[in-house]
Amino acid sequence: MAMKKTDLEKNKALKLGNAMKQAAANRGGKNAATEPKVDRREQRKLDQAQGLVPFACKLNSGLVEELKTRAATHPDGLNGLLDEVIRRGLAG
Repeated sequence: MAMKKTDLEKNKALKLGNAMKQAAANRGGKNAATEPKVDRREQRKLDQAQGLVPFACKLNSGLVEELKTRAATHPDGLNGLLDEVIRRGLAG
């Protein structure tokens, strides 16, 4: 039994979609080759041991961009920069 042209095209689209999902899953981060992969549960335990708690808030997009720019050069990244800025703000 021969397949219809539309069925063939649907199959091609599904294959392409699956290939893209697979590529995205295999990509990894920029330090994936040098740093061991830590799953979410293990990362949560490490964070809790350090006394870290997730805290979400809404900020102006301009402020977020400035924070990201400054965090790129901060030794502890975005989390360290925010900790430093908030502590300074609360102290003064």
